[in-house]
Amino acid sequence: MTDAKGPLRGVKIVEFAGIGPGPFACMLLSDMGADVLSIQRPGQGRNHPGNFVNRGRRTIELDLKKPEDVATAQALVAKADALVEGFRPGVMEKLGLGPDEMLKRNPRLVYGRMTGWGQEGPLAQAAGHDINYVAVTGALDSFRSRAGEIVSPLNLVGDYGGGALYLVMGTLAALIEARGSGKGQVVDVAMCDGVASLITMFHALKAMGVWPGGPGENLLDGGAHFYRVYETKDGKHFSVGAIEPQFYAELLQRAGIEDPAFKAQNDRGQWPALQEKLEAVFKMKTRAEWSDLLEGTDACAMAVQAMDEAPRHPHLVARKTFVEHAGALQPAPAPRFSRTPSQIQSAPMEGRIDARAALAAWS
Repeated sequence: MTDAKGPLRGVKIVEFAGIGPGPFACMLLSDMGADVLSIQRPGQGRNHPGNFVNRGRRTIELDLKKPEDVATAQALVAKADALVEGFRPGVMEKLGLGPDEMLKRNPRLVYGRMTGWGQEGPLAQAAGHDINYVAVTGALDSFRSRAGEIVSPLNLVGDYGGGALYLVMGTLAALIEARGSGKGQVVDVAMCDGVASLITMFHALKAMGVWPGGPGENLLDGGAHFYRVYETKDGKHFSVGAIEPQFYAELLQRAGIEDPAFKAQNDRGQWPALQEKLEAVFKMKTRAEWSDLLEGTDACAMAVQAMDEAPRHPHLVARKTFVEHAGALQPAPAPRFSRTPSQIQSAPMEGRIDARAALAAWS
């Protein structure tokens, strides 16, 4: 897109459209100014205007079972800086679009591959979804209700944390390297690898002996009374994250808590009893009353907002964390750049463009 803005302006990326983390990664790359051309299957090139994940790129339809459409895709990739695909291992090779073939045509190409299990290994050809990749890494076991039931953390940890963000990071790193070496490479992004990387700190805490309990019994997983969520008088919820002694002291002072039992902040044996005491305290006021008392202070406490409430929170309004584009309110591009700001390049395209026009635009 010639009018694109952002630090990746001028970078050309071919997206072989899929579901989940691949499209989200391409949304982030587009928000940062990359010209992303999405190749969809026949009949699937029309996007719903509310599908914000597909914003900011043009779409063409190609039937990759037809040699002439494969040739078109190859021609586009030959002019691209990067490619993103999320098929099972071996599918792109069978189509004549694998990395060996494409790197011969375009030696500088960064070939981003997104899968759940990776390009090799015993599970490489198995189907799976976010919850499976989070499960195998040991991360899912830590997301439990107070009753011990495992609760899925949406698909934020696997698809988007361990998947899309690692794909963007890997693609950008390989693009930087290619500028110096003149050589592209394959970026093998497995969501199970990404999730395992994300929980490095918790492996470190175990190794240091400061994460001794089971799920729900430790500092950051709901075990500590000063780092968890409490229900308020009106049935809503408030988050507390007062880890440091000075922040913990401020929480107690502002909440009017003088019970000497709370002095044993780091006595794990006292945590269950102190949780019960704090539960009773938070049920004495409504969420709004606690917000007036605690938000914006060093008590490290914040009301839990529903998704439809979050865009109206004063802090997010002031930062323009949500923006209206093409008549629809949606999350704004992130992160922010001082000199080359990102932007939503366009709304999700409701129709496809001609493949010849796409080729001509990249010539």
